[in-house]
Amino acid sequence: MELSVIIPIYNEESTLGELYPRVRNVLEGMALAGGYEMIFINDGSRDRSLPMLLDLAARDARVRYIDLSRNFGHQIAVTAGLDNANGEAVVIIDADLQDPPELIPELYRKLRTGYEVVYAKRRSRQGESVAKKFTARLFYRILASITNVSIPVDTGDFRIISRKVVEGLRRMPEQNKFLRGQISWIGYRQTFVEYDRAERAGGETGYTYRKMIRLALDGITAFSDVPLKAATLMGFTVSGIAFLVMLYTLYSRFITHNYEPGWASLMVSILFLGGVQLIAIGIIGEYMARMSANVRQRPLYFIADTNLPAVAVPDLAEAAPRS
Repeated sequence: MELSVIIPIYNEESTLGELYPRVRNVLEGMALAGGYEMIFINDGSRDRSLPMLLDLAARDARVRYIDLSRNFGHQIAVTAGLDNANGEAVVIIDADLQDPPELIPELYRKLRTGYEVVYAKRRSRQGESVAKKFTARLFYRILASITNVSIPVDTGDFRIISRKVVEGLRRMPEQNKFLRGQISWIGYRQTFVEYDRAERAGGETGYTYRKMIRLALDGITAFSDVPLKAATLMGFTVSGIAFLVMLYTLYSRFITHNYEPGWASLMVSILFLGGVQLIAIGIIGEYMARMSANVRQRPLYFIADTNLPAVAVPDLAEAAPRS
């Protein structure tokens, strides 16, 4: 298989009708000698996305689908596709058509010049609010400044990767996935192609602000220990301030005798110290929660149904009915 295209699906019935022919026409126009496959991963959709995928699979043998047992999240859905992709090169693209399938040939040509990863870098983002653009821009730059891995800014998961990188990702089984960071961590020769991102072709985005915050936390905690260092520094800073306040209190009480007993300063000190302690405990808790999830070693996902001849994980293959 020369090329696999991985497309996670979550409530995308309004875009599937346009997405499939556009991707198919692009791949047909590339005249791939080794053939291609389109792998759709249904991530617990509640609309008609799954029946539409079943219909596409019945009409086109190159359409593969994986129906996950529930909604596991975008990054896990993409991981399920990577685990079962057969292509020597693999494209990751979302189903909302904000990322144009017509860019795939250019990504593929760039990959063939000796690169292992070619990611799509956004010049502009249409149809998105000012708040979302600002928070996304801020996140990428904060992440770039606090990590020791060069994670490209203004990029999403839309990219093409080689089989070598796919095999590397399969050896990284952490529960809290941040694929664009993992791909950067793997290394090899990487480059980009710029494009203008369109607005959604239909439906509503599955990436709410809550999910975006969770993804940001996954990215920061997976590739940086700066928050832990900040908590430590904050602890030393507050301890230093508290020590100076203590010296001032003793000086006022025993030297100048200018001392007025009161509760205001005491309450301010207690609340300030308590707040700093809770912040530090929360940061440490985020890291410990991720360590706990990885120690349990639960499967990343379960497959309810698929038309793949075999799935990558044997115990999941036994549990998954075949259509």
